[in-house]
Amino acid sequence: MRAERRAYTVDGWGEGELWFGEGLVLANDFSFSALADSALAGSAHGTAPTTPRGAHRPPEVTVASNSGRMGNGSVAKAGTHADPDDVVALVRAFLTGDRVELSDVPLDLEPLSDFQRAVTIALRGVPRGEVVTYGELAALAGRPRAQRAAGSVCAQNPFMFLVPCHRVVAANGIGSYGSAGAGVKRRLLGLEGVDL
Repeated sequence: MRAERRAYTVDGWGEGELWFGEGLVLANDFSFSALADSALAGSAHGTAPTTPRGAHRPPEVTVASNSGRMGNGSVAKAGTHADPDDVVALVRAFLTGDRVELSDVPLDLEPLSDFQRAVTIALRGVPRGEVVTYGELAALAGRPRAQRAAGSVCAQNPFMFLVPCHRVVAANGIGSYGSAGAGVKRRLLGLEGVDL
């Protein structure tokens, strides 16, 4: 399968790269760049780094997939597909605070382990404006004692915003948000009306 790359920018936030193949999102990588720095500079919650995440980009060409992939390797409903322009528009709308639904965007989950897939699907079910702890997320995924492993899945999330890891918090506070930091996580949660 050939992978198509779609770069985009969101004012006040940064730059992203969406990767598509066979009607599925293969990855969404996002860099909370200097655009986000200026927006967060006056915030009491800190600033975002300028280092891009960049670790989850798929190759230009991937192995051929079978036609049964839409039902078992993705979260897509039969007959649905991810249109690059539509997905970019949804992500931009999300980052401007619009109430858009990102959990319907079909993702390629085939490369994930069974546990990673279970955590990803459980997390996509956490509604906008709600949070769960890492322990609660692990329980939702069917592994109640695997909170650290659930945290690792969040840390390696290749689907920024489409799998809302910002909705996962520590048992004793907001918790981290990778290299972007807690300030960016607070800002994302604030878009959804959550004040932590």
